Amino acid sequence: MHQSKLSLISAFAAGLVFSLGLLASGMANPEKVLGFLDLAGVWDPSLALVMAGAIGVGLPVFQLVGARREKWRGLSLIGENIQLPTRRDIDRPLVIGSLVFGIGWGLAGFCPGPAIVATGAGAIKAVIFTAAMLAGMGIFHLLNRRQASD
Repeated sequence: MHQSKLSLISAFAAGLVFSLGLLASGMANPEKVLGFLDLAGVWDPSLALVMAGAIGVGLPVFQLVGARREKWRGLSLIGENIQLPTRRDIDRPLVIGSLVFGIGWGLAGFCPGPAIVATGAGAIKAVIFTAAMLAGMGIFHLLNRRQASD
């Protein structure tokens, strides 16, 4: 099978599994997320189990890939480059981005992945959130490009 076709199939499969996980866990439901974030009210700790499960699955995989990257010549099973983050510094853009992300998640009950899944399901709040997210990404791109050209 052609390389790009394998890449598309694997990306689709990963996205499908991820979106089904978001739906099954309740992460695509903003009320469930806001209940998790409401520590002073009626706190719903169930999403902590979802996060712990995701870390429990993801961390060993990242460790394995990082340890074997050289042996695998930096290639995935379908022959594409394995790209892992290498930066470990905490800088101003990271802190500001994290704050904006957290505030948006706390206000809307959505973060990008669940918002896209809920948009696909036709949830109007998710459609509005996704439109605002895309607008923010566009503004960032324009400002970043302008800053790079200065």
